[in-house]
Amino acid sequence: MNAHAMYNEVETVEPDGLVAANANLVKRIAFHLMNRLPPSVQAEDLIQAGMIGLLEAARHYDPSQGASFETYAGIRVRGAMLDEIRRSDWTPRSVHRKSREAAEVLRNIEQGGGREAKGRDVAEKLGIELRAYHTILTESSAAHVFSFDQPDEHTGETMSLPQSAEATPGEQVEYQSFRDALALAIKNLPERESLVMSLYYDEDLNLREIGEILGVSESRVCQIHGQALTRLKGRLSEWTQR
Repeated sequence: MNAHAMYNEVETVEPDGLVAANANLVKRIAFHLMNRLPPSVQAEDLIQAGMIGLLEAARHYDPSQGASFETYAGIRVRGAMLDEIRRSDWTPRSVHRKSREAAEVLRNIEQGGGREAKGRDVAEKLGIELRAYHTILTESSAAHVFSFDQPDEHTGETMSLPQSAEATPGEQVEYQSFRDALALAIKNLPERESLVMSLYYDEDLNLREIGEILGVSESRVCQIHGQALTRLKGRLSEWTQR
């Protein structure tokens, strides 16, 4: 079959047919995300949100843009699931509060001393034991499940600026400035934190898989991930506080 014939075949598929043929895609994405979410999140909720995303993808898919339907739909499905997670927000407010406090303390240490803040430094300033600080990092890691590198409306709200097709030129410039600042902040993370961020967000590995690569436990990877997020939030406070 030549390319023109393949195009015509895809073009004539009705939305209902695309949905039926790709229903398993929704389940695959949902269960993949479940590996990165707290136990309180229900797979059924993600699947329901993902099916809505799949329906929207089928209605708006334009094969002339070059992307396969599965690629296009995968982005819309995952985005719909992340929207559902943000709306529901299973994370207790106390976790968000402790995470903000730790980020502020970390930022003050690094700005005041001109050095990389260690976990024990932050714990001491917070007036808690190092084990308690590690708990904050673990909970913070579980609360942040959004990719930092999605240039659209589905970027995680804790480290992003609004971005949509209706964004004004000024908003687009501001968003790009944030992206540049975030990229630089990630680049300047301590080596192990930077590696975990790359494996988690760029390679899309879960914490268990990263632990196997680094030769450490899943809980330790969770702490490293949480430390990286806390450090980024502190270093990018001028953006996250807007």
